[in-house]
Amino acid sequence: MARVQRFDHVGITVADLASATAFFVELGLEVEGTGSVEGEFVETVCGIPGAHCEIVMLRPPGGGSGLELSSFVTPDHVPGSPSAMANEIGLRNVSFEVGDLQAVIDAVSAGGFGLVGGIGEYENSVRMAYVRGPEGIIVSLFEQVG
Repeated sequence: MARVQRFDHVGITVADLASATAFFVELGLEVEGTGSVEGEFVETVCGIPGAHCEIVMLRPPGGGSGLELSSFVTPDHVPGSPSAMANEIGLRNVSFEVGDLQAVIDAVSAGGFGLVGGIGEYENSVRMAYVRGPEGIIVSLFEQVG
């Protein structure tokens, strides 16, 4: 059996690509590239006839695994559950380590995005919080402490 060679990215489909991109850039990710895909390739891969989507690829500073944001031009996107909680089956959060958790929370709060719950601390070594980002995306932010 073939084995995975590396982890490349997580993909999230959004309705408002510009807003979602701005949110993740504010968190510190960098736009690696943008593009549009349509035709036989994307129709085959997605299994959606007539698929056409716009894509923004983001990476953390210094490289590493990326975050792909995509928005379908055709067919129309299908709304998800913008109020999904962490126990709902499916992809529930994307996680980033930050240097100053409170400063990042303050910054995203100023942009209109708030905490899902509160700030938790685990064994005096990690502080973590979930933020509800654009279109209901749960973003896990954590900092190493102690």
